[in-house]
Amino acid sequence: MVLIKLKVHPDARKSEIIQKAPDAYEAWVKAPAERGLANNAALNLLAQSLGVPAVKLRIIKGARSPNKIIQFMGLSC
Repeated sequence: MVLIKLKVHPDARKSEIIQKAPDAYEAWVKAPAERGLANNAALNLLAQSLGVPAVKLRIIKGARSPNKIIQFMGLSC
């Protein structure tokens, strides 16, 4: 199981993602933090950055927090 730490900043002026460490990212998304919109935008941005399909990523902790733990489904260390 591969886990990634992700900090999300909703309501940003532009969408971007940076890698802070080998297992940590920080994402700024235009979407608001309501109804899961920012979470979906952040997962799509992370998937695009990693070159994997968004369906392979899942939030396992922090769905209502800016600090999230993301799991790569189907991948191993």
